[in-house]
Amino acid sequence: MTFRFEKLEVWQRAREFNRAAYDAVRHFPKSEEYALSAQLRRAAISVSSNIAEGSGRNSDADFAHFLEIAYGSLMEVVSQIYLAFDQSYMNESELNALLQKADVIAGQLSALARSLGREPRRTK
Repeated sequence: MTFRFEKLEVWQRAREFNRAAYDAVRHFPKSEEYALSAQLRRAAISVSSNIAEGSGRNSDADFAHFLEIAYGSLMEVVSQIYLAFDQSYMNESELNALLQKADVIAGQLSALARSLGREPRRTK
């Protein structure tokens, strides 16, 4: 059995992004376990979770709304990885790899929202 969201490339990429985010926070200091590490993991999880939840809704408008929430969570992760970089919890290569993944997902979320009749807020 395959759920609708499992067929979406953006959900698959968000799942890969979750793994990358989890890998990154494993190297954060223990003092961040209940702070930045936990918040970054929750925000990353929210991206794929909102794509999945939205795909199960009854209307394109509802799905598009959940895609906007996923996009917002993705922007939260981006902000948090910059903070992690600023605190020297990750190097520039790790930062850029995560940013590149986030950029691809952001574009896919915007395109999917557009296909559902919702104009994305992406300004890049």
